[in-house]
Amino acid sequence: MRKGLFLTIEGCDGSGKTTACTSVIERLTQEGYDVMYSREPGGSDIAEQIRKVILDVKNTAMDVRTEALLYAASRRQHLIEKIIPAINQGKIVICDRFIDSSLAYQGYGREIGIEDVLKINQFSIEGYFPDLTIYYDIDPQSGLNRIASRKNLDRLDVESLNFHNRVHQGYQIVCQMFPDRIKVIDASKSKQEVSEQTYQLIKEKINSYESR
Repeated sequence: MRKGLFLTIEGCDGSGKTTACTSVIERLTQEGYDVMYSREPGGSDIAEQIRKVILDVKNTAMDVRTEALLYAASRRQHLIEKIIPAINQGKIVICDRFIDSSLAYQGYGREIGIEDVLKINQFSIEGYFPDLTIYYDIDPQSGLNRIASRKNLDRLDVESLNFHNRVHQGYQIVCQMFPDRIKVIDASKSKQEVSEQTYQLIKEKINSYESR
């Protein structure tokens, strides 16, 4: 059996990742593709338990390196338990966030250092980088305005605008680090435009993979 594809969606809070993913996955499924959608942190039982610890607004005493390690631990469990088996079954795996989130949020947003966080995660993922990553680029303030009405904001959602600005800057650096893997979409455009561009990028990747 031919292996599947591993695709990830990245972006600052409020960039519209989940909305676009839902639309694109529905479209791909209707076309007959076997798609598995997941998210990080979380995606499996143990990883979801770690997610609760990471994002609990009461955990204000959490050290930034502890946070980075917990993300890597959650990612490892999710990868081994869900992502790799699905890829080996020939599925198209679409994951809302993966390693690039840690590089931007913990590496640059928390000012630990992108290279140090990359090392932690290289140990965690053992070379399982996505085949394609789509980054939704949006002004941090615009993104925060979009999520302001959410009832359950998590520990990172309520961080300062300065933190979210650093995360956005971090993503720009990460995009430059992996230009062949990461494709950028302007997330300030309409939901329909963002979904369509996402679909086209994913279909292009699927077609190039199937033609090999």
